[in-house]
Amino acid sequence: MTRTNNPIARFLIYIALALFTVYNVLPFCWTILNSLKLPKDANARRPRFIFSPTGDNYADLWLNMSPEEFAPYGLLLLLIIFALIVIGLSANRIPAPNSLIYIGLIGAGVLVALSLPRVVNTAEFYDYLINSVIVTIGTLAISLSIGALAGYGLARYRHVVSVYILVIALAFRSLPSLALVLPFYYLGQLSGLYDTHILLILCLVATNQPFTIWMLRSFFMEIPREIEEAAMIDGAGRLRSFISVIVPIMWPGIITTGLFTLLLAYNDFLLARILTQINWTLPVGIAQWTGGEDPGHVTLAAAASVSTTLPILFVIIFFQKYLIRGLASGAVKG
Repeated sequence: MTRTNNPIARFLIYIALALFTVYNVLPFCWTILNSLKLPKDANARRPRFIFSPTGDNYADLWLNMSPEEFAPYGLLLLLIIFALIVIGLSANRIPAPNSLIYIGLIGAGVLVALSLPRVVNTAEFYDYLINSVIVTIGTLAISLSIGALAGYGLARYRHVVSVYILVIALAFRSLPSLALVLPFYYLGQLSGLYDTHILLILCLVATNQPFTIWMLRSFFMEIPREIEEAAMIDGAGRLRSFISVIVPIMWPGIITTGLFTLLLAYNDFLLARILTQINWTLPVGIAQWTGGEDPGHVTLAAAASVSTTLPILFVIIFFQKYLIRGLASGAVKG
């Protein structure tokens, strides 16, 4: 694609991009406005853009206590989150591997999230958040571990068997989710794992694993064999060269694949709804306010949608440079 120097053409392109951006951002902005409205404002016949904002919807969503009682804990929580963000942004200046810093930050965040209900009277929606975090991290860890090893093996050992494995994986991935729900449900009942995090994690891994293998394999195909062969000549074994040489080179690709896996696990509704009865995740929890006749559910659903979207938005922004670098290095090649 060549760059145009025609001012009229560039102006039209910028107008089209601006309209497309507004078209995509407007629904989320409207949801944010509804989350700050009273039910009477959100359900008004004519849309109200001027209103008195309120945070009661978020308080009702997350807390079983008054906002005044939560204020000291909320201030402490904001300070902890701010400190974690600062450490994450300054990871390159800390004399330690970035991977260890990021793992430590994730561990600290999970520890804070699990400890908060012990000191604060949280509502049921917070339990949905914890379930989503557990399921997402479990799915992410297993999918990337298996996918990296499988993708590396299929990229390096080219044989007719690897072709069969890739075709079978692609065929399994092309099946609709409804075709897999009933077998997963039946296995959960037989194994006694129904309504547990383990069953949901294993099913999400099984659903997402073909995509992970295909995507990571495309990254490994872009890495020359000579790099790991040089490490093996220096005395490193196959696994050692994979961990110490290939994985650091593959880091942008692993993060890119991990972000797509995270989105699949975090936003899954069908499997989480069928395979759990009490341990719901955030998408299932939001659904309880989207089909009711209570006018107050509109604002609660909006607050729940915004609260569910913001963590993913921060993660995408934080890993944006790795995502762009990974996509540009060959992840979309097949």
